[in-house]
Amino acid sequence: MQLFKSNKTDGDAEKPRRLNPNRVRDHLANERTYLAWMRSAIALMGFGVLIVRLRLLRPPLAPQPPGNGWKLGLAFAIAGLLMVLLSTQHYFAVRYDIEEDTYEPPDRWVILSSLAILILGVGVIYYVFTVPLESLSSIIVE
Repeated sequence: MQLFKSNKTDGDAEKPRRLNPNRVRDHLANERTYLAWMRSAIALMGFGVLIVRLRLLRPPLAPQPPGNGWKLGLAFAIAGLLMVLLSTQHYFAVRYDIEEDTYEPPDRWVILSSLAILILGVGVIYYVFTVPLESLSSIIVE
């Protein structure tokens, strides 16, 4: 990280000026936010895999149709992948806005991600309460 920036032009012996610490702090906050979105995306994808794997952990003597659990797991995985793409795009847009000193916090990302998690959460609740209890007791943990 460079704390001083030189304004020398054509042999001009000007003193180096100090970078704006607020701008540096804003960039670091943007990076932390991006990393938090990445952790959330990884958690969503992992939860999707967990849902699918729990559906597959059955004794071989009690075969059952695959059901709709894989669809919910796939929805979580796709939501995680979309979150990776959208958060990367958002990171670079905010980075540009910080550099141009035109940043305005958007509400659409908060609303969009909240709605996505709400829909996925309803799917989990529906899935948990529609799976027959006898199939849950037949899960083998290795």
